[in-house]
Amino acid sequence: MTLLAPICLFVYKRLDLTKKTVTALLDNLYSKESELFIFSDAAKDENDILHVNEVRNYINTIEGFKKVHIINRENNLGLAESIIKGVTEIINAYGKVIVLEDDLITSKYFLQFMNEGLEKFENENRVISIHGYVYPIKNKLPETFFLKGTDCWGWATWKDQWDTFEKDGKVLLNKLKEKKLSYYFDYNGTTNNIKMLKRQINGEINSWAIRWHASAFLQNKLTLNPGKSLVKNIGVSGDSTHMKKTLIYDTDIYQKPIELINIPIEENILVKKEIEKFFISIKPNFIKRYYKKIKFLLGNY
Repeated sequence: MTLLAPICLFVYKRLDLTKKTVTALLDNLYSKESELFIFSDAAKDENDILHVNEVRNYINTIEGFKKVHIINRENNLGLAESIIKGVTEIINAYGKVIVLEDDLITSKYFLQFMNEGLEKFENENRVISIHGYVYPIKNKLPETFFLKGTDCWGWATWKDQWDTFEKDGKVLLNKLKEKKLSYYFDYNGTTNNIKMLKRQINGEINSWAIRWHASAFLQNKLTLNPGKSLVKNIGVSGDSTHMKKTLIYDTDIYQKPIELINIPIEENILVKKEIEKFFISIKPNFIKRYYKKIKFLLGNY
């Protein structure tokens, strides 16, 4: 294994979730050999000051990694700008990075998968990132597979790929429309990525992830995924920034190594169809999907 990638952890005011995230990360293989950079965003208002300070007091006690770096922001950046700025700072210095937020419980083999993936596909321009979470799909998935675009619950990338990230949502939306990719960007009409991108543009949500996904999607880039989830999000059922209370994304954490076997560097269409089935199962609105399909066929989507 070459030099391990630094880990970026983004925290705010959720002390209990932060502790669980760090505890799981410390249990990872390679944690003792990895540098951890913790980015603590400043309080948005007076109501959050106490909770932010509690988190900051805790992260200053963390030990067990090769080195822990604490970056306390003086002004509130918000989740999107905090991640974009933090990832850029570290990846410019180290060339690669592993990224986690404060509500992600990882398998003890998460860091291994991230680092091995980064090493294996470092010189493969079509691969933009490595991802650790998998939707709770009923049917068995292959050991590893590629999907077009990116995802955001435990991921890793390289500097040259991160440099292709387009921050302007309007630019991304216009390109998706010009290339007639909106329907495909919505997983063939089964989810609402376009709507999310429009909400980001309108300032209704502060999402970096939908722009990262769109940036990769437009470039026809791929993300490597494990067939069993190495990440569990414990924030979606509680006080998370952009997620409603729900358990539909809940998944078991796989506590065995993922083997990086050689597979074709192309999107796995069978897995994509399984994900489309999952999206339909959680949002079974046939009428909306029907009109999306009609708009696409008419060239208006």
